[in-house]
Amino acid sequence: MTVKWMLHWQPKPGTTLSTQILTEACQCVESIGGQKDGRWRSVLTFYRPIQRDTLAPLEHPRDFLGLALQEQPFKYYFILRSNRIVVEADASIQAVMEKLQSYKARVTLHFEGFQYKLGDFQVRVGKCVPAMAENLRGIMMEVEYLPLSSIEKSRPVLEEFFDMWQEALSKKSLPGHFMHIESNFADYGLQDRYSSQHTAVQYATCMIQLMAAVRT
Repeated sequence: MTVKWMLHWQPKPGTTLSTQILTEACQCVESIGGQKDGRWRSVLTFYRPIQRDTLAPLEHPRDFLGLALQEQPFKYYFILRSNRIVVEADASIQAVMEKLQSYKARVTLHFEGFQYKLGDFQVRVGKCVPAMAENLRGIMMEVEYLPLSSIEKSRPVLEEFFDMWQEALSKKSLPGHFMHIESNFADYGLQDRYSSQHTAVQYATCMIQLMAAVRT
């Protein structure tokens, strides 16, 4: 699998998110040669255990994240942040979890937007909104460098793309900027060769940053 960087929008202090920022970001991708290539959608769910006996000690994780990726429709990814574990499962595991009634989905976030082709890159830009709601919780980008699967070898190219992107977006004088936060893949036992598990860890990192950006 080829390498991805995930970016989130960091608004300036005192400013709020708006769909206009998303529109401007999409227009910026098109202005540097991006060709629209369909829709983009991922779903991130925050699970908490259903504790029937509140006095009994928990013998399983207190919470974890579940991720459904558009490009992997038959897979589902679990991220246990406290244990530094990421697991790939069959998508049918979601139906099994519903029947077991051990965990409940507390918050579900939808990442929705557009996908673009841009030379050796694939760029996805979208909004983050809670399920069954329209209030904007964040704006996110995926930048995928198609020729390589090595994280370290692709880093200089992605850094160069990021600098070019920031320069192009700065011309629009928007109230904020996109940020890339490094995920510590080694903590999850992940190696240099990129996989969907790496993407899952990046979603977990991005979610924390998005929530922090909304609170500030």
